Amino acid sequence: MATSPGSAGAPARQHAIAAAIGLVLAGLAFAAEPAAPRITPRMLLLDGALAGSDIIAVGERGTLVRSRDQGASWQRLSSPTRATLTGVSFATLAAPRLGWAVGHDALILATTDGGQTWVKQFQGENLQDSFLDVLALDAQRVIAVGAYGLALVTTDGGRSWEKRKVTDDDPHLNRITRGPSGTLYLAGERGTLLRSADRGETWQRLAAPYEGSFYGVLPLDGRRLIAHGLRGHVYHSADDGASWRLITTPEPALLATAIKVKGDQLVFAGQARVLLVSRDHGQTVVSATGALATGVAELLELPDGRLLALGEAGATILSQP
Repeated sequence: MATSPGSAGAPARQHAIAAAIGLVLAGLAFAAEPAAPRITPRMLLLDGALAGSDIIAVGERGTLVRSRDQGASWQRLSSPTRATLTGVSFATLAAPRLGWAVGHDALILATTDGGQTWVKQFQGENLQDSFLDVLALDAQRVIAVGAYGLALVTTDGGRSWEKRKVTDDDPHLNRITRGPSGTLYLAGERGTLLRSADRGETWQRLAAPYEGSFYGVLPLDGRRLIAHGLRGHVYHSADDGASWRLITTPEPALLATAIKVKGDQLVFAGQARVLLVSRDHGQTVVSATGALATGVAELLELPDGRLLALGEAGATILSQP
């Protein structure tokens, strides 16, 4: 994991989180029929996404699990790989059954049935390449990013993938997000913050407020952004990344994920069981009530306002802090 310019860093967002929170990868390899029994997923999960009303989560050793009742119960899904899966994304409401998952071994998986079945759609020649995140903009255009500046784009729903160069150097690209106006943001190591106003065709480097690792950019509206990263670093921008203001946080912990929930609260989670909240649109950040049992890689908001935490303990439902 990168902590300063020029450091080698870990080759995946999963490795960065694991190095910080001391995760022990002891997961399970799944090979189940569609009618698999319900399980309690206690393996390492690294990302999740909505597929219509279902939730699909991915993690270590090719883990794919699905919940059809908002995280109350889960089913194992058959996986075509044992490589760790680090990101998952589904297309727009017009095509909610189309999705993509990415991970280690230069691997991209695809589904056309809402996550019930998955196939290998792309695998690079260099199996040392690792994808860290993926974003489906629609049914045709998908962007996958990863370690050492790795970036691939498809404009035909995955039938072909084109490698792109998004930065002059090769930092790990940890997370790609989309704002309400369609602007895209990339966060990575060595102070990497990038913005695209043309659906990822070109990228503009934003002035970084510090030189350590960022693990995400959370767009709040058309102009306001939150960037979060290593050692509790949280920054607020009111001008779409032209300038940043440091927000003091109560703990110097790696903040792997952030989410805006109902009521305009912001919730941060990551290393060392940290759970932080902002109730004033990112102006201040404080510790949330209650404590997490383990580290968290991703947060999803459920329809009833509760949060689904994905991470070292698998899938855990939390009350909104």
